[in-house]
Amino acid sequence: MKLLFATVLLLFLFLSSSMFEISIAASDLCGSKCSSRCSKAGRQDRCMRFCVICCSKCHCVPSGTYGNKHECPCYKDMKNSKGKPKCP
Repeated sequence: MKLLFATVLLLFLFLSSSMFEISIAASDLCGSKCSSRCSKAGRQDRCMRFCVICCSKCHCVPSGTYGNKHECPCYKDMKNSKGKPKCP
């Protein structure tokens, strides 16, 4: 029984560490793409916050600093609680 528990625990630790590395890589990708997207925004802090949220859910960010949302339908279709576009 102890061997089974130890095996399950090691497997869990291995899988969680690999998911952690993937999330770090995704956040780096989102950070660089969102920095480019939000470079001309009037409120860059707000733009970055929402862009990173959208990027991490959709795994893409449209090119350019404005528009081009057709390149990423998930990003385009995400709405806030008021029904307005969430992603910059």
